Amino acid sequence: MEKSKVLVVGGTGFVGRRMVRASLAQGHRTFVLMRPDIGMDVEKLQLLLSFKARGAVLVEASMDDHRSLVAAVRKADVVVSAMGGSQLLLQLKLVEAIKEAGNVQRFLPSEFGVDPARMGHALEPGRVTFDDKMVIRKAIEEANIPHTYVSANCLGTFFAANLSQLGTLLPPKERVRVYGDGNVKVIFMDEDDVATYTIKSIDDPRTLNKTIYLRPPENILSQNEMIAKWERLSGKVLEKIPIPSDEFLASMKGADLAYQLVVGHFYHIFYEGCLTNFGIENDEEASLLYPEVQYTRMDMYMERYL
Repeated sequence: MEKSKVLVVGGTGFVGRRMVRASLAQGHRTFVLMRPDIGMDVEKLQLLLSFKARGAVLVEASMDDHRSLVAAVRKADVVVSAMGGSQLLLQLKLVEAIKEAGNVQRFLPSEFGVDPARMGHALEPGRVTFDDKMVIRKAIEEANIPHTYVSANCLGTFFAANLSQLGTLLPPKERVRVYGDGNVKVIFMDEDDVATYTIKSIDDPRTLNKTIYLRPPENILSQNEMIAKWERLSGKVLEKIPIPSDEFLASMKGADLAYQLVVGHFYHIFYEGCLTNFGIENDEEASLLYPEVQYTRMDMYMERYL
């Protein structure tokens, strides 16, 4: 079967650049949206040119120019969006362009984290992320756009080597804050593996109009298990400081909005267990669908930080 043509929107971002590379690596004709307002952003331009050198096609279009967006979408069979943060709702413009173009066989909106459909109870102000993603899902489904949603859980850069400590991306040197008893199961992912699984799903009829959960079994680990892995790798024993849930939530009081948002998300992940406290029934699990993927175990992931 001929591989689909892929348009990546948000291709210079942390997740998006990996989607571009995975699409190229898996042999897809790959288009990358390039916004005309790139200006003097040298690093972004160099990244786009590196994609071009690998065989990607740069397509100039703006989220504020509907015609250019429709023209870009018409070049591809599959659209993968990696627009994050404050840009999430801009995807509504992408949905409108996909509706008008009429050729897209699959749309993968920007999710790649906690499944928003399970977060209707989420704490303020962090719930805005899940609410915005559900607005996009509603627009996709009302427009009858074929889709796949990807729940990628915890990206390693932000959760693994730092042992899920707030305010740092580096491993702790002396002590580590432990959320509750530290035994709640969490799912940690190498970001490149997220992209590999995502691109594998785009031509797969088994993932059409479904959520695909990334749950490679050896990466379903508690915070305590992650700490133990790091202690074995580093040869250092860390002082463990348990943080009860009420104390953790109290830290939100008087803090800035960004910190409150992160605390809310951490609470759901490490105290409630929102990534693993449910079974997968009518959707799919990536490591079962694609057992050929040699996913990165967290021991190997953390070795680079030694």
